[in-house]
Amino acid sequence: MTAEGHPRVIETDFPVRYAETDAMGVVHHATYLVYFEEGRSQYMRDIGIDYADIEASGYQLPVSEIGARFASGASYGQRVRIRTWVGENRSRRLTFNYEVLLPGSDDVLVSGFTRHIWTDAQGNVTRSPAAWNAILKG
Repeated sequence: MTAEGHPRVIETDFPVRYAETDAMGVVHHATYLVYFEEGRSQYMRDIGIDYADIEASGYQLPVSEIGARFASGASYGQRVRIRTWVGENRSRRLTFNYEVLLPGSDDVLVSGFTRHIWTDAQGNVTRSPAAWNAILKG
């Protein structure tokens, strides 16, 4: 949460690639998980913590749960925008929320979340790093 009590939302956009579409010419549903990952990675970079730095400091964030709701699809050649924010930041669990839309539109094509558990390098559940919490409060 930001100082004002609202989640920090990071947006990133990119073109739909041909390999991401199915025989109907629309983005395959499994591709949205890759889009979520891109949104999550960009979120972390934008707030100042690259995921590679998290791993280098001895922490990992494996996915423990995923959810997605599909309202409409994107097609090859269109651009998509991913909105990402932290929906929940607990001592051992972190949830990112996502919305996928077409740039210039507020119509959400896909919404979803990924839930993660903080672990050490050996896979043991641990508390989130203090640096992560400090940046989120920033």
